[in-house]
Amino acid sequence: MNKLVFGAVILSLLAACAQTPQRSTRAKHDQLYCDRSENRSSKLCRYQEVVERRKGGSDPAKETLDGLKPKPRSIVQAAKISKATPTQIKKPSVAKITTEKPAAAIDEPATRPSQKYPQVWPRLASDLRFNTLAKHAAVEEREEWYAEHSYYLANISKRASRYIYYILENLEERDMPADLALLPFVESAYDPFAYSHGRASGLWQFVPNTAKHLGIEQNWWYDGRRDVLTATDSALDYLTDLNKRFDGDWLLTLAAYNAGAGTVNKAINKNKKKGLPTDFWSLKLPKETRNYIPKMLALVKIFKNPASYNLTLPSVPNEPHFLKVNTGSQLDLAQAAKLAEISVDELYRLNPGFNRWVTAPEGPHRLLIPREKARLFASRLIKIPARDRVRWQQYKIQRGDNLVSIARRHHVDVATLRASNQLDSDVLQVGHVLLIPDAGNGVSPLKDLNRGLASTNASRIEYKVSSGDTISGIANKYGVTSKQVFAWNKLSSESVIKPGQKLIVWGKAPQHSDKGIIRKVGYKVRDGDSLSVIASRFNLRIRDILEWNSIKTSQYLRPGQSLTLYVDITHADL
Repeated sequence: MNKLVFGAVILSLLAACAQTPQRSTRAKHDQLYCDRSENRSSKLCRYQEVVERRKGGSDPAKETLDGLKPKPRSIVQAAKISKATPTQIKKPSVAKITTEKPAAAIDEPATRPSQKYPQVWPRLASDLRFNTLAKHAAVEEREEWYAEHSYYLANISKRASRYIYYILENLEERDMPADLALLPFVESAYDPFAYSHGRASGLWQFVPNTAKHLGIEQNWWYDGRRDVLTATDSALDYLTDLNKRFDGDWLLTLAAYNAGAGTVNKAINKNKKKGLPTDFWSLKLPKETRNYIPKMLALVKIFKNPASYNLTLPSVPNEPHFLKVNTGSQLDLAQAAKLAEISVDELYRLNPGFNRWVTAPEGPHRLLIPREKARLFASRLIKIPARDRVRWQQYKIQRGDNLVSIARRHHVDVATLRASNQLDSDVLQVGHVLLIPDAGNGVSPLKDLNRGLASTNASRIEYKVSSGDTISGIANKYGVTSKQVFAWNKLSSESVIKPGQKLIVWGKAPQHSDKGIIRKVGYKVRDGDSLSVIASRFNLRIRDILEWNSIKTSQYLRPGQSLTLYVDITHADL
């Protein structure tokens, strides 16, 4: 009996050892850091163990937090978020509407002492700390490029004006360098709808896997990577953890944000073994990261003294651009824009996390509204019962009906019909009743957003070519084909268009106030991809993908092949 017990103990010990991978040797200071009781259970120490055990290479952007258990976030900016995974709610059921009136409360920012600077940009310049880190030839090269393209920075600064005050306030509250407010310049050009070929999205460019492990919600209705409040909070949390991990070295912190903490740590360990310095400039890191830091530091130098670089920054008052208003329930976005007396486009740019024409059933139940409109919006919203904020009409399926015809008739997209009715296929049963979402204010949001569909009521449009325009891009804007644009203007497929050139397009002019969020996306083909898979993922037509990339249906896609797509990213599976 004793022998059996002893044998069982030995087997259990062997099994435990087999489940515990060997840990690579750490540098002394790394050991000390992760052996401290207050750091032992930190996200970064646990992450480092996983990364160092991994064999073979991977995409640094995707490995950032691989292997860690998702961090639950019970509260995301005071809003309840569904805890279901994206696959669980890919096809959600109709939300239950409560009859209780929400408070429609406005989340006023804390009263702060009078600011020294009435404008945001001088305030930022006065708080920049990284200027002393920018003495390097690589920084000077980027500095010269930015100086020659000051219009580029001016355009991004105008885009940033909606968000810069909020980000600066959060950095100041956390006692973090104001320089980090320039990070979205490098990451996303301050476009909350920015999307990279590596599937990074939002102002702070989180890839799906990193977002998942940071507890950022992503589902059919809502993508927290694009949410201004959620993504900013998560990015500053993550930067704080990285900075602690790298002993307060901000260049290594930023390098880790870009390439992954494991990649930077491996480079440090290699230099230590060779007796070489371990500062950022001495490390052998990916090319993208070696360029990333100089870009950031060049921006610090320029924004420290923009006038000397011939950079004229937009006037941005040093006060909140938006206020957070509690909606209490699901709300149609076109209706919300009407209540606030702003365009749907502006509402989306302040609330880019919502993927659909309506806010998510499980939250967040709040909207960011321009400060001057917030009280008007709240006072009007509180008068509307929750049951009238999103209406669902019933439709009895008739013989000859299909999802496409029903969707067109009711001005909704097919994906919404499938999700609202939990349909696993497009086969419909005559007599079955479908629930169809209908805007509570009688306005069709999808129609207003002008998703780039071809119009049967075409008119003659004279289009002036701008820098960066392409025939396919112009065609997509007006819902026509590139071949039609070539034919209407007597151009050959080899013709090159130039800025200032005028083209004739027969189509429906886009509604500039409420247009869809269309972005040119560079997409790299992955294993298992096909034209139909890509078209479905981005809500595109196969023939458009073929035309934009000059390929034929008979050609096979190759993993790693680059495709150009024109995507409405509020209606794509990103």
